[in-house]
Amino acid sequence: MYQIPGYEIVEQLYFGVRTAVYRAFPIYSQTPVILKLLQKDRPTFSELVQFRNQYTLGKNLNISGIIKTYHLEFSQNRYILSMEDYGGISLAEYLPQQEQGLSLEQFLNMACQLAKVLQSLHQERIIHKDIKPANILINPQSQEIKITDFSISTLLPRETQEIQNPNVLEGTLSYISPEQTGRMNRGIDYRTDFYSLGVTFYELLTGKLPFLSKDAMELIHCHLAKQVVPINKVNPEIPAILSAIVSKLMAKNAEERYQSAFGLHHDLENCLTQLQETGEITAFELGKRDITDSFIIPEKLYGRETEVADLLAAFERVANPPESPLTK
Repeated sequence: MYQIPGYEIVEQLYFGVRTAVYRAFPIYSQTPVILKLLQKDRPTFSELVQFRNQYTLGKNLNISGIIKTYHLEFSQNRYILSMEDYGGISLAEYLPQQEQGLSLEQFLNMACQLAKVLQSLHQERIIHKDIKPANILINPQSQEIKITDFSISTLLPRETQEIQNPNVLEGTLSYISPEQTGRMNRGIDYRTDFYSLGVTFYELLTGKLPFLSKDAMELIHCHLAKQVVPINKVNPEIPAILSAIVSKLMAKNAEERYQSAFGLHHDLENCLTQLQETGEITAFELGKRDITDSFIIPEKLYGRETEVADLLAAFERVANPPESPLTK
């Protein structure tokens, strides 16, 4: 077991190429903490920036639904981040333990909590940019949900993403939004988190990801252009309205997604209330409370239908030229 001065290591929670995570007790206290440390003796500048970013954002946030950050230390030539330990494990670890899968009520309780946490984050103008089961923690006893890992999060209402090699993109390819790939010529705002949350919901409800590929470019293409199979087509036991909520979250264009976590929470809570009171979830109008407090100009063309049609027609002519008599 790895030794860290000043701490008694109790359990190794994660061991990866870049980071390792341990549960520990400080020698001066009986309050458990989570320690996250960089594996390399000489981490890259980018890795150091991300580690520092996680500490800075976590330290200055007072939101009950995120993991509190305590200290950033330097020991044995490694940076170590100490964080709150509330007895949680990641959803990526928790889900395989559920032999029967999640019940609808259990899922909706989790989903409502996540929507409220995102609402608090977005009110602070923070874009998480890496929502996925591995970064969502659940206490198995209390079922309390918290979000962790702000290493690539942004304290900006909006940012511009550049085209990059898919192997170095910020975020996780299986959960990344179309605009976060840098291949849509549009900025990133808080609505990128809704897409990643939609992918997470899809996985929680069906047991699999909406898009599966070992090829990074193919996966990016799926996020950009391929329509996802609705959840209720994959699992007919899922109510159609809940499937519609997830499809709305995963819309390719941010303007077609939910525009506020408050509106999302309202619809999820409606589903939960119906389920608890009647045992079923019937259809209702989505987004009735979906009102954003941000002024965002849609990034699409208006009044240019003729020009767009001409461009598409020209593209089709070039891509599919008529067969030349000389080639016959």
